[in-house]
Amino acid sequence: MAWSAEQYLKFENERTRPASDLLAQVPLGTAARVIDLGCGPGNSTELLVERFGVDAVSGLDSDRDMLDKARARLPHTRFDAADLSQWQPPADADLLYANAVLQWIPDHLALMQQWLQALRPGAVLAVQMPDNLGEPTHLLMEETGAAGPWAARFEGSRLRRAPLPQPARYLEALSPLCSRVDVWHTIYNHPMADAQAIVEWVRGTGLRPYLAAAGMEHEAAFLADYTARIDRAYPPLADGRRLLRFPRLFVVAVRA
Repeated sequence: MAWSAEQYLKFENERTRPASDLLAQVPLGTAARVIDLGCGPGNSTELLVERFGVDAVSGLDSDRDMLDKARARLPHTRFDAADLSQWQPPADADLLYANAVLQWIPDHLALMQQWLQALRPGAVLAVQMPDNLGEPTHLLMEETGAAGPWAARFEGSRLRRAPLPQPARYLEALSPLCSRVDVWHTIYNHPMADAQAIVEWVRGTGLRPYLAAAGMEHEAAFLADYTARIDRAYPPLADGRRLLRFPRLFVVAVRA
């Protein structure tokens, strides 16, 4: 599935905040080799460059549009195409930084174990993933898919990504390889202009496979149905804005 960097960056400040919060917990004063996994349009890579320097940082992504935007944003930083499910880290990496990407990879916990096994002692794996499948934004995608003339296209489909494992699973799986593992949740509450703004947010990520399944001929009607459901699920604040609740899971693991 192709991604749209332009759509993703409509809410750049809100999307970059958890990237910054993740980086703040990375226990490295300096690093010679830092890799931004699933770098997207380079907003998270920019944070890494500011902290560790342009010579230390590179980025990986599987989407051409995202890589094009990242290269335009940071022309002196190296960006490469890679399928993270098949990628293996170099042994001299100091930091593997994966912001909002591993939730798309089945059995990413096993992948995290493999990456840590390849790292040298003291290297860090830092991960942030949306944990919002139980939020109205995502539950209503399923409802909308089953509700309209496009419903037959959703029968038997598995568009919904797998839920994240519980925090204890990460601790149990990673602790034998690590001197330190921190796992926590942060719930962000983003004031959004209106229901349409919430829809625009998820159009850059979770809603994309649902629109693709509905088809171009149904896209406008699907969006109208979904927007009406979002409008009911997120009541207006006193000033008319809507509050988007967004839980995220963080993991910082230091190789033993």
